[in-house]
Amino acid sequence: MIGPMFVTVERTPDGVRLLDQRRLPAEEVYVTLRTAGEVAEAIRDMVVRGAPAIGVTAAFAVALAATEAERAGADVVREVEAAGATLVAARPTAVNLAWAVERMRKAAAQHPGPALAAVLEAEAARIRDEDLAACRAMGRHGAALIGDGNTVLTHCNAGGLATAGYGTALGVIRAAVEEGKRVRVLADETRPFLQGARLTAWELMKDGIDVSLITDNMAGSFLHGGEIDLVVVGADRIARNGDVANKIGTYSVAVLAKENGVPFYVAAPRSTIDLACPHGDAIPIEERDAAEVTAPFGHAIAPAGVQVRNPAFDVTPARYVTAIVTEAGIARPPYDASLAALFSREGDQA
Repeated sequence: MIGPMFVTVERTPDGVRLLDQRRLPAEEVYVTLRTAGEVAEAIRDMVVRGAPAIGVTAAFAVALAATEAERAGADVVREVEAAGATLVAARPTAVNLAWAVERMRKAAAQHPGPALAAVLEAEAARIRDEDLAACRAMGRHGAALIGDGNTVLTHCNAGGLATAGYGTALGVIRAAVEEGKRVRVLADETRPFLQGARLTAWELMKDGIDVSLITDNMAGSFLHGGEIDLVVVGADRIARNGDVANKIGTYSVAVLAKENGVPFYVAAPRSTIDLACPHGDAIPIEERDAAEVTAPFGHAIAPAGVQVRNPAFDVTPARYVTAIVTEAGIARPPYDASLAALFSREGDQA
């Protein structure tokens, strides 16, 4: 069975331990955060990134706040609320963050009493375990979309580094390879933070999966030349109508795929689907520091003082999305009906 040879996030006796993704691929360095505030800062600074991974990390941070409050004899419920508010404010686009914090709040409300910290630690562990299981199930569903000998284009990183393990888009690719299919991957570098160059290429090389790195502006040429059979990306939030917020540049890839008759698939757990959000225009888009564009990783490449726009995400309209792969199955247009059905089968709500 193929799977990441690293741990993205874990709860330890000392705090919340994260693989520092800013240091990859040059170094595999782990950091331990001892307060929810430190975890929120790490999320904001992209020590950890990827919607599902951020959700799991936030759940562990809320549990950490509860346990530390209990040890100090403080009001656990109050500390949980404060930690949750701090964490949700760290990054607004990825709905998994708010989803995980709300789930922890509900667990706290349902189990008041002296054992609350233990309840929340167990709930956070369940959120992690469910994410791992969801990624595996997503991979099984999505693998059917990949044919033997296919070349897949990816954008950003939607692998084990973006989840509790295994991945969403990369989970689909991993599952296809596990089935014995020959799969080649073209990974967009994904400017300005280079998640494709630094993270996706690193993950797939560790697994021995055939991967070639391309710059973002090469994708259209390869699509037009018939070298790409399908596109698979992850998501940070999916609106009720099927509009998808994902890393900046995803929209361009989707349009190019549509123009060239190449299917464009999105792989994401149900926790990324926001049925309360009617369409993509209602999704908040995070704007990040200009230095990520003008001086990536500390190396100045632009004139000092130049004005910069740096939205972290864009929204791909549902009309460009061929299908959305989840752990509960594959949704196809019209998405208003098919996405809701993924929850109504089990009586869940997004």
